[in-house]
Amino acid sequence: MKKILSLFVIILLSSIFMPSIFAQGGGTGSTVMGLPYEEIHAKHDVAMPYQYVREADVMWSKIVWRRIELTEKRNHILYEPTQAIGTKKSLIDVMLDGIETKGLTAFKAKSSDAGSEFDIIMKEEEINQQMGAETRTEATLDQNGNVDSVTIEIPYNSADIKSYMVKELWFFDKQRSVLDVRIIGICPIREYFRQSDPDRLSPLYKKLFWVYYPEVRPLLAKSAVYNPNTDVSSLTYDDIFQKRYFSSFVFMESSPYNRVIDEYESGLEALLEGERVKEKIFNFEQDLWEY
Repeated sequence: MKKILSLFVIILLSSIFMPSIFAQGGGTGSTVMGLPYEEIHAKHDVAMPYQYVREADVMWSKIVWRRIELTEKRNHILYEPTQAIGTKKSLIDVMLDGIETKGLTAFKAKSSDAGSEFDIIMKEEEINQQMGAETRTEATLDQNGNVDSVTIEIPYNSADIKSYMVKELWFFDKQRSVLDVRIIGICPIREYFRQSDPDRLSPLYKKLFWVYYPEVRPLLAKSAVYNPNTDVSSLTYDDIFQKRYFSSFVFMESSPYNRVIDEYESGLEALLEGERVKEKIFNFEQDLWEY
């Protein structure tokens, strides 16, 4: 009787636990998962709506242009991976995929940094050309020794994007009594070298295109990135920008002259001038309060 009861208990426990075992990767036809759970946060993330702001409540504002250098350790999260790993892509690959397949609008980057960056729409062919993609025709010899021509398609390399420009608006909202910031646009910058520079000693830089940040936000909010602190909680590119998880320096501010800092300062003095702009914004808020 005890043997029959023990056998019954074993069968009962097997019927309870075995399905869950097979559901996690065992058995024929099961879904292969690298984790014991499904990653769903990034898939369902949405961009947090901005706080509504009335024009009458904005008592002060300043537009600044920043540059994010991807060679800095803190900004590697925007550069890696250079090749997509699962659903994780670099920022430039997310933006290019949005332009190619999701209707994201790219605007022509002008030679001047000041003014409107969102009035001339670029076509996909123009973007590919700006990225370095090209078509070459080379002469070859066929089996009979006759001269023939071969067309070679050279794709662009998204790893050439080594920095970004960010245009943002800082403003003080007297209704909420806060100094706030809104990113207006992002522009990737490509690093390349002339053919006459095989040793790659003199890099050149080209502004590729602008994307309007409020338009690209929903896409960035669904694009997961590696969290350097833990694999459990993923960040998104929208988190990186909204929570200011990046390092940058200011190279221009709105003024009657609309001059890039490099036009009147150089080297260390230019960096200090950018820090002065940051400090001026910070001090404006501090000067509003009494302690």
